[in-house]
Amino acid sequence: MSSGLQFLAFDTSTDVLSVAVSCGDQTWVHEGDGGAQASAHLIPVAMDLLAQAGLQLSELTAIVFGRGPGSFTGLRTACAVAQGLAYGAHVPVLPVDTLLAVAEQARFDFQGLAQDKPLGVLALLDARMDEVYSAAYAWQGTVLGWHVLQDLRVSKPEAVDALRKLEGRAGACLCAGNAFAHYAERLQHLPAWMLRAQAMPTAQALLRLAPALWQAGLSVPAEQAMPLYVRDKVAYTTAERTAIKAAQVAQMAALNPTD
Repeated sequence: MSSGLQFLAFDTSTDVLSVAVSCGDQTWVHEGDGGAQASAHLIPVAMDLLAQAGLQLSELTAIVFGRGPGSFTGLRTACAVAQGLAYGAHVPVLPVDTLLAVAEQARFDFQGLAQDKPLGVLALLDARMDEVYSAAYAWQGTVLGWHVLQDLRVSKPEAVDALRKLEGRAGACLCAGNAFAHYAERLQHLPAWMLRAQAMPTAQALLRLAPALWQAGLSVPAEQAMPLYVRDKVAYTTAERTAIKAAQVAQMAALNPTD
């Protein structure tokens, strides 16, 4: 964590409520039941962690949140809380794709697998409605950072296919997320050389991603804390879709500063 940066981070895109606060090299973390309970518990938990850290909302560098894809209700909760807290405290927000957070959590959990070698991650989250969200990323080390290999998409489990993107590009490959608990049999077409890993879009992962994104200038004003609905593309204008794509490209560039 970069010295001098102070973040509140949370993700409510799944059935887990994940909240964390960072101040310099110290972090305070809470994980509990999410889903319908997230809207009632998120603010009290966040304020409690800030109190433990001895921080006021106005002292934060930014509020970091998982913007999606994920549960519609969960994403609306995250955006509403991020907007309200940031607006009242006069601090910016830092939206992060949830599948990138999954990839980052998997990388952190399996650091010994890759070490200085490239790592490929196929991030998979249960999208319900008999579908999964997927995206593929490559980690090239702390200097080169993350590269996006396959953009966010939603599909039937059998249609997940990022193998050509990952094969030959990484020293090790992981399929990471929570989709295997629901669709293990329907994901059997993924090869055995892609190791399976349970990983969630945790607030700790958001905190690890935040410094590079912040330094790249990807924070936005409170009123721009918007959810990313992969299914709901018709709700965006052409200009909005272009802006979302540009934000994703900029996010990857921020984590890959030397490329």
